[in-house]
Amino acid sequence: MGRTSDAKEKILAAARSLIEARGYSALGVAEICTAAGVPKGSFYHFFDSKESLALAVVDEHWAAQKRDWTRVLEGDAAPLDRLRQLFEQTEAAQHTAQQGCGTVSGCLFGNLTLELSNQTEAVRARLQEIFEAQIDMVESVVAEARERGDATVTDTREAARAVVAQLEGQVLFAKLYNNTGRLSPLWQNCRALLGATAA
Repeated sequence: MGRTSDAKEKILAAARSLIEARGYSALGVAEICTAAGVPKGSFYHFFDSKESLALAVVDEHWAAQKRDWTRVLEGDAAPLDRLRQLFEQTEAAQHTAQQGCGTVSGCLFGNLTLELSNQTEAVRARLQEIFEAQIDMVESVVAEARERGDATVTDTREAARAVVAQLEGQVLFAKLYNNTGRLSPLWQNCRALLGATAA
């Protein structure tokens, strides 16, 4: 039983690493299995297709990211400080990844959205759900900031959508220019977007 579980985790880890480095479309099942160090038969024991593997990678990544976002966005700091901490955490994570492999990896969800949203409906729909969940989390913080008088936006949903879009776009630029410094303006841009009144 232990070996079976280990094989699945190895496949997921190898697939995520390869997708982050090279994208999804160019990968084959055989290459993923070679990188994972497992026989090809093990792949089909756990996954019906490469698409089902992609969905599993997305779900695993979201579970970890959601824990991180929840810890920050539901913390004890003032609401706008929590958003700032989220941006700082994102910049730090991209910087750490860059130090490990030499390039900014970007956002797994954003990368797959650009690559697959017109190719596989299942992946597109799942990514849409994840981005909507991110917007939900940010909206609760924006609404709290507005209630405190720290932000002046009227439509908290659209403001939260703009914050998530800005975060995603700046990560995309960081990847394009291979420069995590592209993430530094996030906080000031967010303050302007929300009509922040607090220092």
